[in-house]
Amino acid sequence: MFGKLDEKAYLCRMRIVIQRVTEASVAIAGEENKRSIGKGFLILLGVCEEDTQDDADWLVKKVAGLRVFDDDEGIMNRSIQDEGGDCLVVSQFTLFASYKKGNRPSWFRAARHEISVPLYQYFCQKLSETIGKPVATGEFGAMMQVSLVNDGPVTICMDTKNKE
Repeated sequence: MFGKLDEKAYLCRMRIVIQRVTEASVAIAGEENKRSIGKGFLILLGVCEEDTQDDADWLVKKVAGLRVFDDDEGIMNRSIQDEGGDCLVVSQFTLFASYKKGNRPSWFRAARHEISVPLYQYFCQKLSETIGKPVATGEFGAMMQVSLVNDGPVTICMDTKNKE
């Protein structure tokens, strides 16, 4: 049904995996200190070639308004802003793994650095502005070890071409 180019365009979109956490951290190779947060979101972010700042803006708005924290009655009815929670954003090109052929995934849908780095930085800056506090980050392209305590567990995947 789809040709090679059409299939790539159809499948490619900015993606995030949001995990509600009680704590999370990222250790970056070559650094002694970890970057860590308390209660909030660990967000894995993948960027593809066709993504724009509009895609990042849409995701920031959804993340900031996502009501997955319990209110006083134990119902998920509060947002990260309501909680005053923290965010840790880690770049994750492997969210675009293609495993259609064989067992070794390829990442041909992931954006090149000249596209993905500015969009990753833009997403982090906009999220920080929206929630009103600094956002902790990993380091783009570095080997990192991510640790988290998933709260719930609550894990939500979003992408900009499947706006459910």
